[in-house]
Amino acid sequence: MWYSFCFYFLLFFIYSVIGWVIETIVCSCWAKKKVLNRGFLIGPYIPIYGTAALFMILFLSEYKSDIFVLFCMACVYASLLEYFTSFWMEKLFHARWWDYSDKKFNLNGRICLENSISFGVLGVLLILFINPLIEGVLHLLPSFLLTILALVALFIFLSDVLLTVVILSRLDIQVKNIRSDATEEIDQEFQKILRQYRVLYNRLFDAFPKIEFTRGTNGAKIVRKVRKKLKEWNDSLAEKKRQIRKKKREIRRLRKEKADRAKIQLIKDEMKEIRKAKIK
Repeated sequence: MWYSFCFYFLLFFIYSVIGWVIETIVCSCWAKKKVLNRGFLIGPYIPIYGTAALFMILFLSEYKSDIFVLFCMACVYASLLEYFTSFWMEKLFHARWWDYSDKKFNLNGRICLENSISFGVLGVLLILFINPLIEGVLHLLPSFLLTILALVALFIFLSDVLLTVVILSRLDIQVKNIRSDATEEIDQEFQKILRQYRVLYNRLFDAFPKIEFTRGTNGAKIVRKVRKKLKEWNDSLAEKKRQIRKKKREIRRLRKEKADRAKIQLIKDEMKEIRKAKIK
């Protein structure tokens, strides 16, 4: 029983990572810009892929002799999973993370035919080719090593889930307060939360460009406000980095010219002041 749990959790974890890689590559190519770190959690894994893969392995492997049936069932299951994941994430965090309303043959913007077909193809590849290879590798591992790997992966995954839920819950509380009482004091508290977890929120808003808070009626306005503030901070940080690079080039030039040490130290002091300056 314990070995089976560790074995299947490792499969879940591996396919969650593979799903993250697929999403990141596809969405980055589609966006035609910087690499997008896709996924709801901080780490490089997307649990919905791991869950879908595990279900297909457990319940759809018997249909591998009939590719068409396997494809259809993979389409249906993956679509149902994506739909209910969207629904419950919205209920839990009061935010709509993705929206396919602009795509043809969508259902409430939560799923669409294009994605369902893609999941069906991935399901066929998983059952026929990918999973036999990965399971073969895992079966070669000694049981104690497989157990250690599973426990480490479980600890990382659960810690990530807990941290992400806590951070997003704090943001959700502030969103609720802003809508009920948009005072300057609350606005400052809201900015404090955003500043504290700026890196995470930057990634989430990049990864989910259509995210919208669903508390009340001002979800779109709140998202625009958050995006604007994050952009201001990112631009300010980029400007600080630009100024520091400029100072470093100036120091290198002065050293080549064997300039007075006091002059070089003055520029170093200016760099320290730039680094200490808070992002407004």
